[in-house]
Parts: sequence; C-alpha cells; structure tokens
Amino acid sequence: MIKTEDKLMMMPGPVEVPHRVLMAMAKPMINHRGKEFSAIYDECQTISADLFKTKAENISIITGSGTAGMEAAVGCLNNKSDKILAIENGKFGQRFKKLAGKYGTVVPLEFEWGKSVDLAAVEEKLAAGDIKTITMVHNESSTAIRNPAPEIGALAKKYGAYFILDVVSSLGGDDIRVDDWGVDIAVTGSQKCLAAPPGISIVAAGERALAEMEKVTTRPYYLDLVAYHKSASKDLKETPYTPAVSLFYALLEALRIVTEEGLENRIERHYLMTQAVRDAVTAIGIEMFPHLNEVSAYSNTVSAMKAPAGINGEDIKKAMNKRGVIISGGQDELKGKIFRIGSMGATTPTNIMTTLAELEQVLCDMGVVEAPGAVMDIAGETMAKLYE
Repeated sequence: MIKTEDKLMMMPGPVEVPHRVLMAMAKPMINHRGKEFSAIYDECQTISADLFKTKAENISIITGSGTAGMEAAVGCLNNKSDKILAIENGKFGQRFKKLAGKYGTVVPLEFEWGKSVDLAAVEEKLAAGDIKTITMVHNESSTAIRNPAPEIGALAKKYGAYFILDVVSSLGGDDIRVDDWGVDIAVTGSQKCLAAPPGISIVAAGERALAEMEKVTTRPYYLDLVAYHKSASKDLKETPYTPAVSLFYALLEALRIVTEEGLENRIERHYLMTQAVRDAVTAIGIEMFPHLNEVSAYSNTVSAMKAPAGINGEDIKKAMNKRGVIISGGQDELKGKIFRIGSMGATTPTNIMTTLAELEQVLCDMGVVEAPGAVMDIAGETMAKLYE
C-alpha cells in the first residue's frame, strides 16, 4: 500500500507544494501589525500585480480560499437589486451564479458543461439592458476549457457593465492581463498554479470597481474589499482582520519561486506539459472532453478526457490512486463521464511522464489499450521543447 504522503498529486489543485514553501510556514509568529508583516504583504502585492498585469495598489490578499475571493468580489460590487449576468459552463461558473444570488439578482446564462461560451448569446443578454455585472470563470478547471476573457471584457465595456473574472486555476500558469482585458475584479487562489497551500485568495480590483463599492450598502463584513484596500493603503500595509501569518509566509515564498522561474517560462512550461498530456491520450484513442469554438481553447493548466466507452471515469481515478497517482474525476453531472489531470504549479515533466505511464498501464489493464508504451515517446517529443 502506497502511503498518502508518497503519492503524486496530479489533481487540478490543490497541488504539490515545493519543500521551501512548506519550510517557510515553520517560521515563528510575528506581529501582524508590525513592519515585518507589512514588508511581506508589500512584496506579495508587488509580485501578484505583475502576474495579474495591474497596479500593486489594486491587490488585496485575503485569508480564505478562492471562493472567499469570489464572494468578496460579487458581494462588494452589487446590491440585491443589481442584475448580475452569471455565465456558466462548468462547476465554478455555477458557483459564481450561486454567489450572485446571495448578493444580487441573477440573470443566468447557462451552457452545457464543457461547451464554449457563445458571445452572441452574451451580447443578447447585455443588449436587453440593465445588467450591472458579468461573472465568468477564465479557466473552468471542472471541464478544462479556457473561456474568452478578452472578448467578454470588450462586451462589458460596450454595455457599461462591470466584469468579474475568476482566474483561480490560471494565474501563474497562463497569460492574464486584467487591465488590458477590461476586468474590473479578478480573483485567484493560492493552491493552484502558484503552488502554495490552500487558504489564501488574491483579489485585483481596479479603481472603477473600488469607487463603485463605496456605494454598495450590503457589502460582507469579513470579505469587505473596501476595508482590505484601506488597510493595504496605510503606511504599514496590513489586513483589516487577523491574517493566517503562516500562509502568508508560504505565499511569499511561492511567489518568489514564480519570479525566479520567470512568468513567461512558467507559462510555457504549463502549456507544454498540458499539450503533452493531450498529445499522448489522443494518440491512444482517448477523446478530449471540452467542445471548443473559435474563441475558446483547451485549458493551459488541466486536461479533461472522456472516459472510454464502457469504462467509468471514477474507476480510472481509483485505479490511478492505487498506483500512487492522484487525479480527479468529473464533478456533479460529469461524475463517471470524464477524468482530469492537472499540470499546474510546481509540476515537472517527470511528474507528467510518470502519470501518463501509469495511466496507460491502467487503461491497458482495463482492456482499452492493447499494450503500454506508446504515450512515452509522444509525450516526450512535446516535453523535449522545454529543454531546447
């Protein structure tokens, strides 16, 4: 039996955390109202802003997972009577829709999970009038599809709507340009492409959104982005409420690793590892799950594949787990129909090759593949570009 701590984490988050990030959490506690914590917050802001492609003063860092950041964004920007166009084509778009219903009046725009967003349908909703806010997930990790953020940002601008974008599973592993794309608020989490432990969300809110928040009377208390922005604007940068200091240690170390690797290099690594997975599974007859159109794309950080005919995707997940590799299955209505492999964070080409080798053997044992061996050469050709 392989011990849990010895298994390879190949889920689309949480991901394996580098040793130096784990060790950073062992540092002693400090005064979270003092200069030392202020310096940590300041550096986290500065590096995060580079990843979001925005100003450092727009960054707020919250103790709470990515969902906390999503709730902060929706709750701080909308009163109950405000109409929120919630775009859904996966689990996390659905979550945005549910959050929108807590703080505003939802105008749902639902597509079949795994299907691309239809820009014409979005514009039709906006043209009907009175939409204050649009919510969308950039990288829908539940279905491994990348949604058209720049195009939705352009539509938001055209119709005067605010645009909230979830980049939880793409920031640090894909090209994100919130200012250029017209994103008013973007949200990410620590446990995905940044390769830090779960428990921190980072929110980038532009000046237009921050000004509008001042008018919102039903903002949440703990997740009040106005309070976070004001606390971060003090001479000693801090959070309005007690932060998880150890997680901030870890986040800073993880962000420094991103800087050391170089963002462009990191994005290229994510792309090539994910491409290697797609190339390999396609070669052995496994069909990719997402259905793309001209403005969508495969995710840069996670792959979703259809379970072969007659095979339950959960059985593939369980068999991989027994072999020491933790992958993910489908969620809700997709359970048993797909399986997913993450290639984000500190994941290495060796991790990808190991995962593919084990997957091929599992599929061979299930009678889907005649004999193992094909995936390694195919994936290796793609991965070799990392070393050119």
